Amino acid sequence: MKIWIQIVLLTFLVTSCDYFRAPKEPKAIARVGKSYLYLEDIANLVPSGTSKKDSIAIVKSFIDRWATQKLLFEASERNISKAKVSEFNELIDQYKVDLYTKAYLEDLVIRQIDTVVTEAQIESYYNTNKQFFKNSSELVKMRYINLVKENPKFANIKAKFSSFTKKDRKELEQQAVKFKSYAFNDSIWVDINQVYEKLPFVNIENKNKYISSGINFDYPDSTTVWLVKVNKVLPKDSPTPLEFLKPTIKQIIINNRKLELINTLEKEITNDAINDNKYEIYK
Repeated sequence: MKIWIQIVLLTFLVTSCDYFRAPKEPKAIARVGKSYLYLEDIANLVPSGTSKKDSIAIVKSFIDRWATQKLLFEASERNISKAKVSEFNELIDQYKVDLYTKAYLEDLVIRQIDTVVTEAQIESYYNTNKQFFKNSSELVKMRYINLVKENPKFANIKAKFSSFTKKDRKELEQQAVKFKSYAFNDSIWVDINQVYEKLPFVNIENKNKYISSGINFDYPDSTTVWLVKVNKVLPKDSPTPLEFLKPTIKQIIINNRKLELINTLEKEITNDAINDNKYEIYK
């Protein structure tokens, strides 16, 4: 009987030796005082494909920066006054509270917020606050095409660009792959700064020559020709049109809803705590 017990114990010890083996300690690669930097801390530091020379430089720079921060922190702990330490600890505690509560409220808001904004709501907000919406710069409605001078269909393209019926626009869109650049949506407002980016020959000094309501012109450069039609220009400080502001107003409405929802949630949480006897003010 004793022999069988010994055999069972021996078998158990052999099969379970891994269970009793001490865990492998992580490999340290640097030390500052009692703080250690381990190999696992830099496991994903160097991007794949980096040369050996660059990898060594990246790792060394990281270790040096880690050591410098640790040394400075330890020196600061020894030399900063107790009053300053107390002040910092209060700031750290408050930051933690702010961070947690902000994350929690944002999660609640995302789950409950109504992000559907109707055209009527946008228009109502615009009409109520119209006096506050002024252009910071000119707004322009325009269309243009930039194509090479040698294009064999230039005359036909220019004619369709000028008349710009629905049929003409559709045919121009079908040929758009042959254009250097183009913009056909001349019913929307764009900022004058976007015009400067899209039409490189237009700048703040000569804009009055090229950007004015109703103007239609060709502009040749060394290799291409620009066909431009300016429908309308809205001067700076004019009331900003609703269609230009729609995306902004939609976001304002959603942000206002978020603020209202946060206030409601905070009140509900406080009232629930009072009702559950978790919060009370001593008199």
